[in-house]
Amino acid sequence: MKQIVLGTAGHIDHGKTSLIKALTNIDTDRLKEEKERGITIDLGFAFLNLTDDIQLGIVDVPGHERFVKNMLAGVGGMDLVVLVIAADEGVMPQTREHLAICQLLRVREGLVALTKIDMVDQDWLELVQEDTAEFLRGTFLEGKPIVPLSSRTGEGLDDLLEALRTLCRPLTPRSTTGPVRLPIDRVFTMRGFGVVVTGTLFSGSLRLEDRLEVLPQHDTARVRGLQVHNQSVQEAVAGQRTAVNLQGLERTELQRGSVVVTPGRFPVTYMLDVTLALLAEAPRPLKHRDRVRFHIGTSEIMGRVILLDRDALQPGEETFAQLHLEESAIAAPQDRYVLRSYSPIQTIAGGVILDTLPAKHRRRRPQVLEQLTTLRDGTATEVLAVHLAHAEYAGLQWSDFLLRSPLDMATLRTTVESLRAEGIGIAIDDNPPWLLHRDQYARARAQIVQLLETFHRTNPLKPAMFTEELRSKFPGMAEKVFATLQHDLVASGEVEVSRDKIKLTSHTVTLSPARQAAVDGMEVMFREAAYQPPSVEDALEAHKLTHADDRELLQVLVDQQKLIRLKGDIFYHYEVFSAIEHELRIYLDQQGAITAAEFRDLLQISRKYAIPLLEHFDNQRLTMRIGDKRVLRKPG
Repeated sequence: MKQIVLGTAGHIDHGKTSLIKALTNIDTDRLKEEKERGITIDLGFAFLNLTDDIQLGIVDVPGHERFVKNMLAGVGGMDLVVLVIAADEGVMPQTREHLAICQLLRVREGLVALTKIDMVDQDWLELVQEDTAEFLRGTFLEGKPIVPLSSRTGEGLDDLLEALRTLCRPLTPRSTTGPVRLPIDRVFTMRGFGVVVTGTLFSGSLRLEDRLEVLPQHDTARVRGLQVHNQSVQEAVAGQRTAVNLQGLERTELQRGSVVVTPGRFPVTYMLDVTLALLAEAPRPLKHRDRVRFHIGTSEIMGRVILLDRDALQPGEETFAQLHLEESAIAAPQDRYVLRSYSPIQTIAGGVILDTLPAKHRRRRPQVLEQLTTLRDGTATEVLAVHLAHAEYAGLQWSDFLLRSPLDMATLRTTVESLRAEGIGIAIDDNPPWLLHRDQYARARAQIVQLLETFHRTNPLKPAMFTEELRSKFPGMAEKVFATLQHDLVASGEVEVSRDKIKLTSHTVTLSPARQAAVDGMEVMFREAAYQPPSVEDALEAHKLTHADDRELLQVLVDQQKLIRLKGDIFYHYEVFSAIEHELRIYLDQQGAITAAEFRDLLQISRKYAIPLLEHFDNQRLTMRIGDKRVLRKPG
């Protein structure tokens, strides 16, 4: 059956609850105080099989001005509203406010039930009908049925049912393929079952044994039982009034405003980018940083309005804004919300949520307004492209896409793939998807090249930069992103990588004739010194090298594989070192082991050179120390 959520709206004592009872034989006033006072204080619920294939879940909301926030907790999930106006009183203050709320939340369909016609004469009824039609002009209920009826006598009820059937037939049911979202409007316990929560299932479908998350608490729970309209079911779908028995939670952990969701699909946020429309009937302009009451789903949260392009929003105007909330909210892009003034409390504005994880914006920035326009009007691909650009060098991983989009998994995967196919996103990983915006990718590549150019310019004697040193220049960049950039730069021939170092392909170490002569002279000096090489200071002094950066000339010889550097700033000529290694191998092949003293005597050198040489051979895994002796390390 097609599931439609119908909600009532209207002024106190205009007959909303009586009308529902007349239609369904269900009394939605369940609280003792409601029975005693004869008014609806909190949400009430009923259901009605309208046709063989249409079932209405009915939400009865309070009409008293003190309980409008309770009314707001019920209206968010409505598909269709019955605006109840008593014929003996006509349009009243809460009639106006409730209609404004339904307008702001874009309730899809509706009609007017003109109740208590048994209390007025025909002339008065015709006058109220004319006044009601005038009141509805310019609203989404303009031209919709105005059905006179009496809940007491039953007159007009059949007309109301027929009008409801006509309105409901073309309504499309809510999507059952998206993530589960059930804003909680009631929490209670049942003996033998535990915690039960109720709400209107905004999206997705629930099944027994499903694992769910409750936000903002980040509690996890399992679905132990499901009921729809007091009947146990195996599955509940979007658009149904649903009761969920949750296993793994305590009653004290839950409250109205909490939301049951598919894990990993909704962020908990304190900041939202929104469109903001101030009602034409608002009593005064809305100023930058005004404190307001933010309503979404079943939540009421205090916050401040940050106007991004002006200092005040006039009644009837619309703009972009950012909401800074004092408590956490759970929302999704394209959700609608309502704002009520802090004091006096009345409905003043509403709009559409554009971004649930925005950065804090600087005001009066054209590029910010341009991006928000895309989030409001763009396709799903264009919207994700904006988020991808804002992610900078971190890019967006699959988990990020899930948090930023209300789309079902299959549609979201297709949209993400279109970003890649259109060249907007550069793939960092395929499974799961991880993209970097092409502009950020190009900027990062250019920055790597620029950093290498700067390094080579300031360190002309160094052939390459340590890769880890270069990566440290990008503190917000994941290692995999850097590795992808490096791989592409190597593939394009712009850079070369050798072990732990990286350089521009175009860079070569170039020495002046005088310095080249000094380098050549030091190479000869170390070769001829054989097993007892000179100190660094002696080598530099012998060639009249006195500047601080002259030490880099020895590194040039190391990079050219003409010198080998040992621990303790000891350098050996490569040919000499190879000869030492050869002698050590022959000795160990013959003797099996060697002590430091035996090694010193073998080469006729001092301990100053013997120990660093042996430690170097250990580090190179040629030898292995056992006690005070070294032996050849066996392969593997």
